[in-house]
Amino acid sequence: MSVSVLTLVRGRRAHLANLIAGLNASRRKPDELVIAYMQPAAHIDLPSTGFPIREVFVSGDAMPLAAARNRAAAAASGKQLIFLDVDCVPSPTLVERYVETGSEPGGIRLGEVLYLPAGAITDSIDFVALDRIGKRHPDKPPIALDEIRPTPTHGELWGLSFGISAADWTRAGGMDERYVGYGGEETDFAARLERAGVAMWWVGGARAYHQHHIVHTPAYQHFDAIIRNARLFRATWGRWCMQYWLGQFAENGLIAWDADAITVLRQPTEAEMIASKMPPETLFS
Repeated sequence: MSVSVLTLVRGRRAHLANLIAGLNASRRKPDELVIAYMQPAAHIDLPSTGFPIREVFVSGDAMPLAAARNRAAAAASGKQLIFLDVDCVPSPTLVERYVETGSEPGGIRLGEVLYLPAGAITDSIDFVALDRIGKRHPDKPPIALDEIRPTPTHGELWGLSFGISAADWTRAGGMDERYVGYGGEETDFAARLERAGVAMWWVGGARAYHQHHIVHTPAYQHFDAIIRNARLFRATWGRWCMQYWLGQFAENGLIAWDADAITVLRQPTEAEMIASKMPPETLFS
């Protein structure tokens, strides 16, 4: 079964190089890597590979995440698609495991992601060490390496790492390109998958390692995009998404928020933006 790995890039050259190094170490190599660049030019001096790399370019000053995923999927030739965040390094079994489960159980499959501290990857990748120091997100379930488990809801969709057939991607309609900037597009896609009858599973053995970057809590740097995309999701599906961020904005007096509407009371201040930047030891936003 042919398989394409797809990733989105703006900056993050070192992280992309480590993602490619992880694919080079895979027991089952992908048939191609598709890189959707949300920047004018491709990164140079990346690791060489034994598989082809396709590059597509997506314009837009705001992060056109939904559009970039759609362009990557359209460029891919594989019957199976593996979406892997550029911050993620695949374990040696990730590609193999997503391919193995492509027909049975099929649907969309979510792999485990362990978060790494700063400096975890230097000149080479030691997967045994990454397994030892990586931390599971507290909201995500532990799963055995050979386990397949249905998710309790499609709201479990996690965009860092998932496998889906090209046919199911098309059946769900891809991602809604009205979502621009941070937030909402993945939750909208989860609702599309559920509406299309595409089952969702947690799959053990498809482990990835999330490379460290500074996080912000609350996500004030994405304030305008979160508000816009939350309103769009509410207008589309009749409910709110990103309640975690909206709740923090409301608690800090930036918005008034109820079952029907968001009213922006003020923008985050420069001091609040600075204070939202978490220390390097913080792994989760």
